[in-house]
Amino acid sequence: MNDAHVRPVERAIRALTRAFGNRVVTAPAVRAQHANTTTWLPNEPPDAVVYAQSTADVQAIVRICAAERVPVIAFGAGTSLEGHVNAPRGGICIDLKDLNRVLAVHAEDLDCVVEPGVTRKALNEYLRDQGVFFPIDPGADASIGGMTATRASGTNAVRYGTMKDNVLALKAVLANGEIIKTAQRARKSAAGYDLTRLFVGSEGTLGVITEITLRLAGIPEAIAAGTCAFPTVGAACDAAIMTIQSGIPVARIELLDALQVRASNAYSKLSLPEQPMLFLEFHGSSAGVAEQSAQFAEIAREFGGGAFEWAVAAEDRSRLWQARHDAYWAALGLRPGAKSLATDVCVPISRLAECVTATQRDVAECRLVAPIVGHVGDGNFHLSLLIDMNDSDEIARADGLLERLVKRAIAMEGTCTGEHGVGQGKMKYLAAEHGAPALAAMEAIKRALDPQGIMNPGKIVPQDG
Repeated sequence: MNDAHVRPVERAIRALTRAFGNRVVTAPAVRAQHANTTTWLPNEPPDAVVYAQSTADVQAIVRICAAERVPVIAFGAGTSLEGHVNAPRGGICIDLKDLNRVLAVHAEDLDCVVEPGVTRKALNEYLRDQGVFFPIDPGADASIGGMTATRASGTNAVRYGTMKDNVLALKAVLANGEIIKTAQRARKSAAGYDLTRLFVGSEGTLGVITEITLRLAGIPEAIAAGTCAFPTVGAACDAAIMTIQSGIPVARIELLDALQVRASNAYSKLSLPEQPMLFLEFHGSSAGVAEQSAQFAEIAREFGGGAFEWAVAAEDRSRLWQARHDAYWAALGLRPGAKSLATDVCVPISRLAECVTATQRDVAECRLVAPIVGHVGDGNFHLSLLIDMNDSDEIARADGLLERLVKRAIAMEGTCTGEHGVGQGKMKYLAAEHGAPALAAMEAIKRALDPQGIMNPGKIVPQDG
């Protein structure tokens, strides 16, 4: 058949197959695995998946797709929660799992250079004997590329920041196939626009990230972790707020409401009291950790908190934090057969207790099941809505709850998403949060770097194409 009569995406797949052979896969099951699978957003698979193995591969794939105006969707570990990897207009998914090398470690400078397919656990295993670690911990064993693209955060963010604070530079393939390097390894620079932070959180809409330079941290001398129960969620939040305002350099301070504690006890074989709970961790010298712990215990008592239960041994700490990371899966056990919709908002910490308490009340009034967890040290919390997808009334109640949750957060000068990102699920809230002029500026940047609209279309900003 003459190629002129073939759909552009089919021409692209033919060209890719000539270039990459059996690394181009069109099997329906593989395509479905490379689209949204973790929430109730529909699965919208690409037309083909190509397994890249180098920056040159990514560049070649993007050039073939650009020539045919075919969408390009980058794929890391697939752990995103807002439909980031869906292909609403079809196109080609670039799977980056084989770009998984640690390219350089500069322990003396506290940085390293990695490819995007390296996962955070694999990176820390690689770094383990060099006295440094990568502190960003979103829970899932996400890829570094995906974490960069979604501006990921996690349990350590209260002390170590988010991905925007820990990416020093990156390399990306633009929509026209050109390769851009955004910065050098220097810790600060006043040389031009901050392109690094433009790409961190861009969700693949401006280019495909193929190399990341990361800030590292020294492994602390001492680590102490434990739990503290409170009479109410509001009291737990107030204790967290006071801890931060007092300047205690807590490394992690995580909230689980009573329902989530019940779920985690069952799933992770814990025996915690089924009350609102803070999980905490302190890093530093032995004396510093002891002082921080004592200061927190005093604050906890002011808000009716119980005794701080220590998890001293490394394996006990690991078990505790694994239980926190498994909260999503634990919540599913509360309502077998239900679909989970995980969502998040973030507010100034002074409004956190008010926002969480109002949200709990809203959930109860809607007769829904939705345990709450939160990175409360930075005002970020999550709902895991468990929904019967065969009950249209329940779906409508859940939709209404989500709208009110976001409006409540924005009214408190917060954000529609603290760490899950925009993807498809939160696009409709950006105008309310940022205002029309700011959204127009985002659209202008998108058009300038991706005039054909091929880079992960249908995410963050609307664009015809």
